Amino acid sequence: MNEDAEHGDRRHGWGGRAAAPDGLARRHFLGATAAGAVGLTVGLAAGCGSPSDGTPEGALRGSPDWRIRSVGPPDAVQGYTDKVSVLPGEEFGLYVSTTAPGFRVSAYRVGWYGGAQARLVWRSDRTAGRRQRPARLLAGTRSVRADWQRTLGVRTDGWPPGAYLLRLDAEHGHQRYVPLIVRSARAAGATVLMHAAATWQAYNTWGGYSLYQGADGGYATRSLAVAFDRPYDANGAEKFLVYERPAVVLAERLGIPLAYTTGLDVHGAPSALRGATAVVVLGHDEYWTPEQRQHLTRARDAGTNVAFLGANTCFRRVRLAPGPSGAGRTVVCYKTDYRDDPQFAADRALPTHDFRQAPAADPESALTGVLYEGYPTDAPYVVHSDDHWLFAGTGVRRGDSFDHLVGVEYDRVTPGAPTPEQLEIVAHSPLVCKGRRSHADSAYFTVPGGAGVFASGTMRWVEALTAGTRENGRNHGMDARTGAFVIRTTENLLRAFAAGPAGRTQPAPRANVRRVYAT
Repeated sequence: MNEDAEHGDRRHGWGGRAAAPDGLARRHFLGATAAGAVGLTVGLAAGCGSPSDGTPEGALRGSPDWRIRSVGPPDAVQGYTDKVSVLPGEEFGLYVSTTAPGFRVSAYRVGWYGGAQARLVWRSDRTAGRRQRPARLLAGTRSVRADWQRTLGVRTDGWPPGAYLLRLDAEHGHQRYVPLIVRSARAAGATVLMHAAATWQAYNTWGGYSLYQGADGGYATRSLAVAFDRPYDANGAEKFLVYERPAVVLAERLGIPLAYTTGLDVHGAPSALRGATAVVVLGHDEYWTPEQRQHLTRARDAGTNVAFLGANTCFRRVRLAPGPSGAGRTVVCYKTDYRDDPQFAADRALPTHDFRQAPAADPESALTGVLYEGYPTDAPYVVHSDDHWLFAGTGVRRGDSFDHLVGVEYDRVTPGAPTPEQLEIVAHSPLVCKGRRSHADSAYFTVPGGAGVFASGTMRWVEALTAGTRENGRNHGMDARTGAFVIRTTENLLRAFAAGPAGRTQPAPRANVRRVYAT
């Protein structure tokens, strides 16, 4: 039932709320936290460079001017990096094209920072601008590359690990983002935020092509491979801002030990997750290599908790190919044309199509507990296990609902699909998708190694962390009450998962799938 189309309108923003103590009345908790979101106080702007006085990152003042004020025409200013992620101190290349005579680059690290939500870590000198060549189309795969000349090299000395927005500020006043992850050297003892760079790229239409459509807007003319050697469309970081940034801000506000990585890094190095207490898979992480999935599964089975804060996760099987700037710079996914992939003839066990499809069928529910079912939908989220530890302090009762929280894609527990036996459905939300009645499910299970696994079952979970805030606009109609509920539930989840294998510290899941789906 999957739809090869862009997944609805995108909004982003954040409002911070203090956690309510357990036992606080529901109406008081939801109302008080929602009111607090509107009255955010933000930090003062920080200067260039990182502090050297040993002040903890979370205690530093933020830079509330990190947002883009004017995107301008598509060619006003745009750029990309030659690495998706770097270790602190490593250098990356920045490739920029602009119609302005000059520009500067500002590197903002995303975090809580007292509500400012980002901190200026570095700013470049003025750099002369130039308009670079048009997009280049590779006929065989209809892949688009920029193939620009490198504009400048940037060293990340003193940049702490984290998710960064490089903002390009052109002299004619227009701006764009370029996302960059400064990854952590080790994950031991930390909650790892795993950013979905392959999915960012799959939906990127810069140059007229993505894995969903060609220049004519049609599926038949789509790219069969997409390259990181090109800018992202729109403001340059849309998928990160919508599906990842609110979770980063919340996690940093909690003060739990964090580490940062990307799915591409997990693909290349099982050690990226070694010793982690938890891995957080963010709001839209659809495109995975088999190696990434294998490495996360091994970490889970060794006791690392896993939180899936989206839907449609681990749905597409991809492989990585090199590009002009290095290995792993191209995401290959032939989808329904997988037989045309030259690599398929050499290894028929690794088709680049949906994980659940033959040949080599391996449904994602074996990892997540839930199975992606459809798009589009818009439905209330309905609580089922109101006494579950995830919902502590929210005051919810069974049957309570939160409008618009289920959408635009959803997952469900699917009897008959590969699913862990000890799995509890904690939310069971009726919906209609393309005229068909079904349900979206939030689910929790544990594995013998002690790890707990939570799947939200809705793509709007991370977006809902910003629901009801003034900066976030309409946000699919989700209100502050919904935002307060999702924030408290996510706080419970992250704190419990940061404490070690949840199967050893939290109540065991109550296997209820047969009972829920028998009614």
